[in-house]
Amino acid sequence: MSIFKQSRIGAITRYDDEGSKAAGRPKGSVMTVEFELDGQKFTALNGGPHFKFTEAISLVVNCDDQKEVDHFWGKLSAGGQEVQCGWLKDRFGLSWQVVPTALLEMLQDKDPEKSKRTMAAMLKMKKLDVDALKRAYDGR
Repeated sequence: MSIFKQSRIGAITRYDDEGSKAAGRPKGSVMTVEFELDGQKFTALNGGPHFKFTEAISLVVNCDDQKEVDHFWGKLSAGGQEVQCGWLKDRFGLSWQVVPTALLEMLQDKDPEKSKRTMAAMLKMKKLDVDALKRAYDGR
């Protein structure tokens, strides 16, 4: 909640007798948590230790500029792992993509050479560098 503006925790449900037996979770433990990150609503389910985070699911943080990329990258990667191409794992193992919105525009350019140069530059990065991406896009 501290990383994103307009964030809050909403309703929390807990396992009752029946649910705890079915899920193998202790009665009274948290089952679901509704929450918002920057106004986007989510619901998390506590399915227990059998269910792990994988790269098959990631949350995308679209950033207007390098300052936002740096902010979210620093906060989300703290205690976690920097991966590749704007991806990271937070301290809980959840994957995030911290992406400048300009990157999508560059990758979708009608000029395939600009897009190709941008992609090649991005593939060499962990945290995305907007200026370096723009230089590659421009052929500098």
